Formats: sequence, C-alpha cells, structure tokens
Amino acid sequence: MFNVLLVGDACEDVYHYGYCERLSPEAPVPVLKHSHSERRDGMCLNVRNNLIAFNITVKSLTNKRMIKKERFVDLKTKQHLLRTDFGENLQLTPCTKLELEKINFDHLDAVVISDYNKGFIDNETVEYILSKTKDINVFVDSKKNDLSIFENCIIKINQTENSKVNKFPKKYELIITSGEKGAIWNDKIFPTECCDVFDVCGAGDTFMAALISEYLKTKSFDKSIEFANKCSRIVVQKFGTYTLKSEDIDDLRI
Repeated sequence: MFNVLLVGDACEDVYHYGYCERLSPEAPVPVLKHSHSERRDGMCLNVRNNLIAFNITVKSLTNKRMIKKERFVDLKTKQHLLRTDFGENLQLTPCTKLELEKINFDHLDAVVISDYNKGFIDNETVEYILSKTKDINVFVDSKKNDLSIFENCIIKINQTENSKVNKFPKKYELIITSGEKGAIWNDKIFPTECCDVFDVCGAGDTFMAALISEYLKTKSFDKSIEFANKCSRIVVQKFGTYTLKSEDIDDLRI
C-alpha cells in the first residue's frame, strides 16, 4: 500500500434539491420548493477520497476555514438554477511550517499539491515540500499563472489553465487534460472514448488521483494517463462531485 501526503485547498459542496413549479410573484425567477440537501467533499478532499478509493493511505493538510459552494438544483431536470460560493472573498490562511514539520517525509511514496489558488498553498509551503522530497515524486494540480516554483514536479493542468500560464519551471513533466479530446503529454495525444457528458464537476480531481495511483504502480506516464482518462470518463457521466467506487475501478481493470 502506498502512502501519500496531500496538501491543498478544500471546500464543501452542498446540493439543495427541489422542484420548480412556478415563478416568483416578486421577480421573474423560478421558485425552488426544497426537497432535500446533500453534502459532498470538494476540491482537494475529492482528490483525497478518490486516492483512498485506489487503496492509497492519505495524510492530508488543508484549510480549517472551509469554503462552501452551494448549488440549487431542479430535481426534475437536474438543471442548476444557482450556485453561491461562501468564503472565497477572503484568502485562506496558508499552510504553516509547523504543520509540515510534523510530517515524516521518509515514509512517503509521493506528495500531491492540489492548489486551487485560494491561499492555502504559498511559495513558502512549496519550497519546504520540495526541500523534503528530493527522492520522491511531487504531483501538482495548480490554478496559478506562475508555475515556476514547481521545479522537478509532475504538473497536471487543463487546457484553459495552460493557456494562462506565463511561467513554467526549468525542469518538469506537463500533462494537459483536454476534455473530450483526452490528454496530452510529451507532445503525444491520449484520446478518450466519447460519452454523454452530464457534469464535469470534479473530473480533474479524479483524473489526478487515478494518474497518481497508476503511476506509483507502473512508473509509466502512458499507462497512467490512459487509466486516468478512463476514470474521468466515468465521472463526467455522473451528477455532481462523484468519488469512484470499488465497482467502478474493478470494471476498468477487467
């Protein structure tokens, strides 16, 4: 069993379900008659949950003040009517050196930096992690425009994020996810099978977790990206933030 340290920004995804049967008399907007609500782990916590689904032992460091993303959804159509984000108007308190000093890096097989650019991951945090991980892989998923600090890391970003990057490290591996086109690494395209896309929420997190899991086993980028494509293909056909289940993974292994 592999041991992984995950450091990143976390949020709580809340889904409020109900039925829209009329418009408000106060304004031309639908009235959602509430039925029930569901809470799911989001952002780096979704990465963590998927890593656990692959039987990886995960130690996670994340923000204590939780960001909350609430979605209001019509049950009949599964249409999102509104999303409200709470807690993103303020920068998160960065991960402290004291928290990092408690980690025994000698027992880790990999470190994962899940950086949604909300403030928990700052340069000091990255510098400390990289100083402790000379002999193990560091996987990075970052929404920052300047990625130069992630030297010698395996970086996974999507096509839109890649177009906004203004500075890369001197030495790094780059994997670019491209939605229905699959992924790109080392100028090679890894296509994915076409499917009906229902919801892309969390697909990048699943890709990241699957990539890490397979790479730790095979040390092959080709095999890892192909497997990650298959896993994220499952997720985009589900509603909302979805964590892979054992039966999902078993079906892929057949």
